[in-house]
Amino acid sequence: MNSIHLQQTLPQVFADRDAIASDVWHQDILFCKGKRYLIEAASGTGKSSLCSFIYGYRCDYQGIINFDERNIRSLSINEWVEIRKHSLSILFQELRIFPELTAFENVQLKNRLTNYKRKKDILSLFETLGISDKVNQKAAKLSFGQQQRVAFIRSLCQPFDFIFLDEPISHLDDENGATMSRMLTEEAERQGAGIIVTSIGKYLGLEYDFSYKL
Repeated sequence: MNSIHLQQTLPQVFADRDAIASDVWHQDILFCKGKRYLIEAASGTGKSSLCSFIYGYRCDYQGIINFDERNIRSLSINEWVEIRKHSLSILFQELRIFPELTAFENVQLKNRLTNYKRKKDILSLFETLGISDKVNQKAAKLSFGQQQRVAFIRSLCQPFDFIFLDEPISHLDDENGATMSRMLTEEAERQGAGIIVTSIGKYLGLEYDFSYKL
């Protein structure tokens, strides 16, 4: 996948609003593979909805979203499965970690789909983010910041053309945020992938190509 194209896209819940002041909603926006994008927004302006629309998790929007100029509403279930395995990765704001599984098992749920990373490489990611001692601990016993790092590791354990990160460092200190930025940059460059980060104020310190206000 080389591009994601939004054409006059708008959450249906916003349809009755008289005026929409946004760089994204009701605009023509093209996200290109290999570029880095920051989407800044206040709470309630739809940034998490945007990620869910593009990931195909929700379809309650107006307008058009295209992958390589194909309307995503026309994609079959099997096509979505392949896209989520090989083209799109996402770190949801609410993380979607399974509390009854260990940190490592949560990551392996994603990695087993493609066997993209070896076990020693995954363990190295845990060590780099300072949670190597949490590998075999149940996710329910981890702090939100620790779970956030587990979810980030999971998002790197697949091939992708684009990766979405919805408020990825909301519960991390500056040092961990900087480490995550470096890891994300290295993986995205390795895959030639595009990066889209959303934020309500605290965001990854990357060299962004484009910045939008939602």
